[in-house]
Amino acid sequence: MKTGEWVRKAAHSESIVVMDRRRPVAKLVPFTAEDQEMPFSDRPLVKGFSSLPKLPHDSTVFLSEDRDRV
Repeated sequence: MKTGEWVRKAAHSESIVVMDRRRPVAKLVPFTAEDQEMPFSDRPLVKGFSSLPKLPHDSTVFLSEDRDRV
């Protein structure tokens, strides 16, 4: 499927539209410096996320550790 290749292409272009049976279903866009200004844990919650249980720690640390352990 070569998803890494498409991600690298999106990083160097304006955007890539992902199609499913000739229907657009998603868009990959480059990450900008503006996106890095607000850490994920400080971003406003999407509707519905506020009803999820609160955790006593920052789960992004655990996600990063899990992703990087290979």
